[in-house]
Amino acid sequence: MSIFSGLLGRTRSLRLSRLGQDGTEIRPDKALVPAASIAGRALVTVVAIMTFLASLTAGGAIMIADASRGWQDQVAHEMTIQIRPTGGRDIEADADKAAQIARKTSGVAAVRPYTKVQSEALLEPWLGSNLDLSELPVPRLIVVALDPETRLDAAALQRRLAEAVPGATVDDHRLWIERLAIMAKTVVLAAAVIFALVLTAMFLAVAFATRGAMAGNREIIEILHFVGAADDYISRQFQRHFFRLGLRGGALGGGAAIVAFFAASTLSNWLRATPSGDQVDVMFGDFALGPNVYGAIILIAACIALVTGFVSRVIVFRHLRDLT
Repeated sequence: MSIFSGLLGRTRSLRLSRLGQDGTEIRPDKALVPAASIAGRALVTVVAIMTFLASLTAGGAIMIADASRGWQDQVAHEMTIQIRPTGGRDIEADADKAAQIARKTSGVAAVRPYTKVQSEALLEPWLGSNLDLSELPVPRLIVVALDPETRLDAAALQRRLAEAVPGATVDDHRLWIERLAIMAKTVVLAAAVIFALVLTAMFLAVAFATRGAMAGNREIIEILHFVGAADDYISRQFQRHFFRLGLRGGALGGGAAIVAFFAASTLSNWLRATPSGDQVDVMFGDFALGPNVYGAIILIAACIALVTGFVSRVIVFRHLRDLT
């Protein structure tokens, strides 16, 4: 009897709260959670921002990882012989002798010596194009392309060069490969941490928004619960509502991320002919969106929408359990 009285009192108070000043009843919306509200629009904005940041982080990590693999593949298939100027010796003759020794070495596919002009051109991005380098002891470089099917004994090549050409050194780029691998792993790890922080912030925003929506409809939720409405029905209403909000915000944030990558790619193409543009192109690529980046952005937007609905459902379930 006391339960029935409490339920009747709640229903009566709810009905009175729905009466206008003229005594007519104000009918509530059909949906348990209002489809359009200030809180809903704010949540869409927050989800869009979080999706945008998560997409930029994931896309940047993917592009850097791809660029790192390209650097490692290119460096792993080449070696460099450096001929330093030595007093009393002809550096051009030493460079030709070193190139001949490299061509006769097993495991070498091709040898490309750099001329004096080409060696000086390599320093222009750092020293400028108007500097006279004729008086500087610029070393000669010889690029050695390796045969992927035959292993090269770099130590043996170094010994033969040291005997025939004083001042010649072999660089197999092993140190650079290790540094590139460490840098790529560090960037990917940092991106993963940022991604986790963004998702955590989004989860908290969804949780607060869900609790706010429940607080605004507390009496309706309690009455539905006490008259026997299934918890799954009530939580499903919130799940659908927040899933739509998450889907809308994810689409806006993902679309903005795609536009940002497209703008960066366009700017990179404009600057490609400049020295700074070439350096950016070598370090980070051309910012072009590959299928993996598109797939990552779409997957992030879809997962955020699903997680938004799931988080709201879990919170509503917990609240309904507390009512029993």
